[in-house]
Amino acid sequence: MRVIIFSWEYPPRVVGQLADYINALSTQLVKNKVKTYIVTYHESLTGTVEEESGVKVVRVANPVRIHIGVLTWDLTLNQEVERAAANIYYQADRQIDLINVHDWHFIPAAVTLKNALNIPFVYSVESLEDHRSPNSNTPYNMSIKSIEWLGFHEAKKVSVKSEWMRDEIIRIHNVPEEKVKVVSPSTDSWIKEVLGLYKTVAGGVNSK
Repeated sequence: MRVIIFSWEYPPRVVGQLADYINALSTQLVKNKVKTYIVTYHESLTGTVEEESGVKVVRVANPVRIHIGVLTWDLTLNQEVERAAANIYYQADRQIDLINVHDWHFIPAAVTLKNALNIPFVYSVESLEDHRSPNSNTPYNMSIKSIEWLGFHEAKKVSVKSEWMRDEIIRIHNVPEEKVKVVSPSTDSWIKEVLGLYKTVAGGVNSK
């Protein structure tokens, strides 16, 4: 299996807990014989490296340097994420099984690649705009919510780390319950459940 992971943070760029989670996830995937690529952002440390774990990391910078907010930063950065992932796809002789996009930031790139290259994707949710900006319905917030909704609509599966988040996604975005899979990293069966989910999305046996 070949998997591309999209994450807006990855060591040495650490913003929150997601960077360490992606590091642990990718390392475990390689140990389980999954060819793993990460496409992530860094303003200066760009290019492709293969880490000691065997994970291949591609870091891209934003071609637009000055932004008025995270939304313009995000949408202009997505074209570089698409380009990097497409390069991986062709270099792998078009043998990429799925993309796992973490949080909303690179959903536009995942949707484009799904429709252009027929690569399915898993949307792994860390947080929701309704929780980050409660009771806010400005055009700015609604734009981010619409990207989240696009991810839920276009993803083959959605993964979350708790039953609470699963229920919130169903409540807020009306996502079918059968589309959402709870995969808690605190359980002993964590990586096995991730692999089962990937196999489902890539066309293998159902992970349930």
